[in-house]
Amino acid sequence: MNGILCVNKPQGFTSFDVIAKLRGIMRIRRLGHGGTLDPMATGVLPVFVGASTKACDIMPDSTKSYTAGFVFGLTSDTQDVTGTVLTRSDIPVERAQIEAMLPALTGKIMQLPPMYSAVQVNGKRLYDLARQGIEVEREPREVEITQLSLGDYDPAQRTGTLSISCSKGTYIRTIISDIGEKLGCGGIMTSLVRTSSSGFMLDDCYTLDQIQQAADSGELEAMIKPTDRVFSAYPELRLGEAQTRMYRSGVKLDLARVRGVRSDSDIYRVYADNGDFIGLARADRDEGVLRVRKNLR
Repeated sequence: MNGILCVNKPQGFTSFDVIAKLRGIMRIRRLGHGGTLDPMATGVLPVFVGASTKACDIMPDSTKSYTAGFVFGLTSDTQDVTGTVLTRSDIPVERAQIEAMLPALTGKIMQLPPMYSAVQVNGKRLYDLARQGIEVEREPREVEITQLSLGDYDPAQRTGTLSISCSKGTYIRTIISDIGEKLGCGGIMTSLVRTSSSGFMLDDCYTLDQIQQAADSGELEAMIKPTDRVFSAYPELRLGEAQTRMYRSGVKLDLARVRGVRSDSDIYRVYADNGDFIGLARADRDEGVLRVRKNLR
């Protein structure tokens, strides 16, 4: 089996827990996931199966979307509801105050990774240091927030939801913490659902129970989506029979002899003469050749 199996990650599971569970269900070792989710989070987790694991680090669309629950008036060591409460505040917060904060957090911003995160400093995971009570200096990182809006909000309880679309590596709980800090009362994340990742939506996902049932009934392969779906933004090249043999062997092809090459694109989805997806190619215009970028077979 090769392709992408979209999982609706259950709460309480790490992303690696999901991979371990699927290895038992699918009886296959070669699995990888398309973006870590915290144990408290649920939602879209693309799992790459077989040769498709080679695609994990070259996906063109790294945008992810979330719906995050929050409460203001609290801070915690993890920036979410799973941590130890550090401070409490009775400062009231109105909807207009929150909405006034959002434009400054939209676009390209610098974000300080939280101590409870998988970021490595001097070869050590921050969460391992945090669990030992050690806090170290971290370097802010640039992330991009393409959409940030306030959904439901109850000013009496100071609870609500945010809808967020962002780049890979963005910490949603840090956004909520930063808003709470600017409001002067603190804020923590109370829930998190990833609603999209790498072009896949919740409607594309299956629960672990559904996957188990499909495996038991021999219908699992029908759940696996083709690998080339994540590369649909790139134009397609269909090779001839001789070109297919050469390309599969890693031979550079004469760019002038490849049909479909365009002046506005350097990266292409490449298909064999029989229609099978092979992988990605790069047009090297200086040398006039089509090079293998990564074969996924």
